Amino acid sequence: MALNPESRFTFSPLHRLQWEEAQQKYVILYPEGLVELNVPAAEILKLCDGTRNLETIVEELEQKFETSGIRDDVAGLLESALENGWIRALP
Repeated sequence: MALNPESRFTFSPLHRLQWEEAQQKYVILYPEGLVELNVPAAEILKLCDGTRNLETIVEELEQKFETSGIRDDVAGLLESALENGWIRALP
């Protein structure tokens, strides 16, 4: 699934990103259960607030972590999140 470079990403109304103190990690909560996230996935998904597209997310993460060349990894996680229904693409 190719991402539309103009699409902005937001969480599905059925899913919620939340910090779980007991597990010391971010999770996605949904009616059927939860998904534990690793740190990179959580950092990407925290930026899915409906205002950012792929390029903006990549730029912000590269600045925050003083790195480069992460576009493919970010795109892969966003594609997976879309396929799992965790996030939605907005026009």
